[in-house]
Order: sequence, then C-alpha cells, then structure tokens
Amino acid sequence: MSSYVLGLLTSLLIAFLATPYVKRLAVKLGAVDAPDSRKVHTKIMPRMGGLAIYLGYVVSLFLFVPLTNEIIGIFIGGTIILLVGMLDDRYQLAPRWKLLGQLVGVAIVVIPFGLKIGVVNLPFGGMIDFSSGWLVWLAIPITMFWIVGVTNAINLIDGLDGLSAGVSAIATATMAIMALIMNDIVVSTYCFVLLGAILGFLYFNFYPARIFMGDTGALFLGFNLAALSVMGFKEALFVSFIIPIVVLGVPLWDTFFAIVRRIVNKKPISSPDKGHLHHCLLDMGLSHRTTVITIYGVSILFGATAILLTQTEALWASIIIMGILLVVIHMATEVTGLVGRGHRPIINAYRRLTRRTQ
Repeated sequence: MSSYVLGLLTSLLIAFLATPYVKRLAVKLGAVDAPDSRKVHTKIMPRMGGLAIYLGYVVSLFLFVPLTNEIIGIFIGGTIILLVGMLDDRYQLAPRWKLLGQLVGVAIVVIPFGLKIGVVNLPFGGMIDFSSGWLVWLAIPITMFWIVGVTNAINLIDGLDGLSAGVSAIATATMAIMALIMNDIVVSTYCFVLLGAILGFLYFNFYPARIFMGDTGALFLGFNLAALSVMGFKEALFVSFIIPIVVLGVPLWDTFFAIVRRIVNKKPISSPDKGHLHHCLLDMGLSHRTTVITIYGVSILFGATAILLTQTEALWASIIIMGILLVVIHMATEVTGLVGRGHRPIINAYRRLTRRTQ
C-alpha cells in the first residue's frame, strides 16, 4: 500500500511544483491559446500544461511502478504522443499530422511491446480470442483504432477549465479501484502515479484556470487511459468487454453524439462546433463551474457503474444495470440537445401525446 500512496504523493508534488515553470515556458515558446468564437475563455492563456503532468508522472513511474514490458511500451508511446501534443500546442499541426503522430506512437506500443487485445469476455457470456487463428490479424488494427479513438475523445472534451483533467482523474481513480479489487499491482500502482500527477496539475487548471493542459496533456492522458484499458482486456482485469467503455463513458458519449450530430447536420465529422456536452450545459444556463462539476458527477456515475458491473455475477442484474444506464444516457442526450434541439424523438413524442390527451 505504501507504494500506492508514495507514488501518488510524489507525482502530485512534482506536477504541482512544475506547473508554474511550465506556464512560464509555454508563454516564452508562444504556446498560448487565443480566444475565438468557439472557445469559452476570453483572454490569451498558456497551454502545454500537460508537460507538468508528464514530469510528475515520469519521475514517480520509474521510482514506484514495476517496469513490465507493457509499462515500458506505454511510457515510450506516451512520450511520443506527448511530443506530438507539444508540437501542436506550439505550431497548430494539421489534423493529418496529429493523426500520423498518434498512429506512430500507438504502433510502437502495440507491435513491439505486445500491448494488444487478447481474450475479450463478452457481456452476455462467451469470449472472443484474438490471440489465435485468423483473429490474430484483427487484434492490432482494433487495438490501434481503440487507442487513437479514446485519445482523441479525451481531447474533444477539453473545452472548459479543469474538465478534461478532472474527468481523466475520475476515470483513472476508477481503474485504480478496479485494479485493487482484482489485485493487479502493476496497473493499480500505475494508476495511482498518473492520478497524482493529474491532481497536482488540476489545482492550477480548475476554474478559473491559470494554464491549460493543451493537446500536450489531453492526448497524453487519453493515450494512457486507452492503453490501460487494453491492459485490462489482455489481463482479464475488467470482467466484461463493456467495462472499459463504461469507465470512459463521458468522453465516448460526447464523441459518439458529436459524430451523430455532424452526420445529421450533414457536416464533415472532423469539423469543430459548439455542440459538445459542456456547450449544451452552458446553453441551458449553468455556470462554468457548475457545468464542470455536473460532468464530474456524471463521470463518477459511470465509474461507479463500471465497478458495480465487475462485482455483479448475475447476468440479469448486469442487463438491468446497463439498460438503466442506456436510458439515462439517451434522456440526458435529448434534454441537453446534444444531437440538436430538433432531434428529441422521445421528448417530442411525449409532448405530442400530452397535447392529444388535453
């Protein structure tokens, strides 16, 4: 237990102390974020704050985390992703170059270090074994798709002070608890180290923020969360295929409906907009701080559900839990207008029904 606490406190302290220096470095390098019509902040802000998270993480990693082959792979891949994010924070890379850098980082982890999906336990019984037969050839592209997708999902929700860092901290804490339950020392220690670094930076990033994590932090954290979930698949840490999806529920939910929204509105999937979950909550009249805390609450709900699912042995109970969660997600999507104000089928049907009965 001491390695968990020491790992968390060490990374927290280093990230906390490093953040003011990283802030000055970002300003000196010109890695700043100017306000525009799509952004919420109204003044120029330094970004590249993810470098402080990385500094706290990397020192504590080598002091406290058992350096297995997979952990070394995640470290190398994460470092490449971090460098891509730093370049983007400074030079605003074109999307294709960012994607190429992510693919390089993920490929280095997946192929040489063997961090890829193995046996996947299905939620309704049975399993898919990606380690044998013709499915071996699917393991690498599926793993790469998952890691790149989650990496960018965390980046997409980085729109309010402290939002992406806080959601990542909650997801990391959830994975740490699940790893402790399953007695996975390597994953649990890694999670505590990463959690400490996030919390040390979050002090400066929560509303009103003094520095943004930028793509440096958002891509790095997204990559780590995705890679940890793959370790869960491979080592049978997370009992079901759906567990990592639930753990990362908020960014995946927001990303999924962002794609749906752009398809419905006949816009390119990669086109930016102000229709993300945090934008919708702000449009409903919530303050900046309340919006962030509300999304934290939703993240905690997803995390608690994931932990509950790992402890639920009865299939019928898992089905009921997931059914309730899906209904809540759909209704929240309609209430907030995440797809669009005109796309609320259940609410509109209810209104039509009530008008007819009056």
